[in-house]
Amino acid sequence: MCLTCGRLFSQIYSKKVVDSVIVPGADGEYGVTAGHSPIVAELKAGVVQVLHKGSADAEKFFVSGGFALSHEDDTTDISAPEIARLEDLDENAIRTGFADATTKLSSAGDETAKAEAQIEMETFKAMGAALGIAL
Repeated sequence: MCLTCGRLFSQIYSKKVVDSVIVPGADGEYGVTAGHSPIVAELKAGVVQVLHKGSADAEKFFVSGGFALSHEDDTTDISAPEIARLEDLDENAIRTGFADATTKLSSAGDETAKAEAQIEMETFKAMGAALGIAL
């Protein structure tokens, strides 16, 4: 199967041949291999795992959300607002970001500010979970 993966103005992969990919769908995590039925899925914040041919270890990326589109021709496109290699995530920055978002939530004056702070908290919490950090 071929994988295209990235965000709006930068791609990590462009039609890269891979064995399979596991994506964090909003309705649950699922895997895609060659021959998968066409599907469009919303992604939740979580980890995309790319399994390359001949490798037992998955390459892992954190996505903040987005969409995955699997096509009839054995291609899958993943588009996310933010995507980062798991090894590039900074544990201290995640903890600080979560604490700051918690403070924003408790002092939010209107529903929009509360919603924005809640989204930040959930994203930092998902990043922490991707690294095995409990927040």
